[in-house]
Amino acid sequence: MSPRVVVLDYGFGNVRSAVRALARVGADVELTADKQAALDADGLVVPGVGAFAACMAGLRAVGGDQIVDRRLAGGRPVLGICVGMQVMFSEGVEHGVRTDGLGEWPGVVDRLEADVVPHMGWAQVEPPAGSVLLDGLADERFYFVHSYAARTFPLADVPTAGEHPLPAPLVTWSDHGGRFVAAVENGPLAATQFHPEKSGDAGAQLLSQWVSSLR
Repeated sequence: MSPRVVVLDYGFGNVRSAVRALARVGADVELTADKQAALDADGLVVPGVGAFAACMAGLRAVGGDQIVDRRLAGGRPVLGICVGMQVMFSEGVEHGVRTDGLGEWPGVVDRLEADVVPHMGWAQVEPPAGSVLLDGLADERFYFVHSYAARTFPLADVPTAGEHPLPAPLVTWSDHGGRFVAAVENGPLAATQFHPEKSGDAGAQLLSQWVSSLR
């Protein structure tokens, strides 16, 4: 059986491209805002384009904040893409206005400090040792379109569960006027600032590796 993947349809995101890309790598994909379908799927993809505040409003309108929280609480995989990654952080700052994010990770998403913004085009990334998403892709380039990013990842101290430490998040970095977070793998929650669905063979391999992890 192919893994069942829901792409959350909340009005923001390159959803058709994401659906096609996931289907090409073997997922049984549904584009929907249905809460139960999103909760029951083997994997949930949260896309996102545009403004942080608008994406958060759209997510909350369909109960996406509750869906993500419930899935992660049950160890069910979630993949955020572009602004769908940014909203996983505590807050976003746009034009001096702060908007609460989903708060799955501490940290602030703010404007890139670069001479040319938006950052648009192909760029290399620096994956950490042990990355599953980017296994075999350290020398590849991925497609970015963004003006904002998380430029730090404050979750440095690894919490513990009883006597057993939880694994530290795996953070992938890229650079545009300074380092920024390009991807994170944190248990069931993974996310990319770049668009794997627009990143050719490298993006397809990343999505294939995520889908394979759902089996």
